[in-house]
Amino acid sequence: MHKLVVLYPKPADPDHFRDYYVTNHLPLVRKIPGLLAWRYSFDVAATNGEAPYFAVFEADYADAAAMAAASASQQGQRAAADVANYATGGAVIIDYPVQDGTS
Repeated sequence: MHKLVVLYPKPADPDHFRDYYVTNHLPLVRKIPGLLAWRYSFDVAATNGEAPYFAVFEADYADAAAMAAASASQQGQRAAADVANYATGGAVIIDYPVQDGTS
């Protein structure tokens, strides 16, 4: 599995971010091909001090090639271009292969 994580610093207008994200951005995300699962939260907390991020988004893909194809798709490009409409604080995007662990 391959994971994409988007970390959002605090935006200029948190209420606009939340509303736009749920009403406009997530419907675009749902249309991205190859997306196995996704999740998000506006309740980002730090174990010590103030959290450096306002919101987080996670997406799961079968592998790096599936994520690259999704990002290059028309739907992926549309979702990426939409970020500027709500994320006035910018976004930090990381991706990585997921290694399963055992107890």
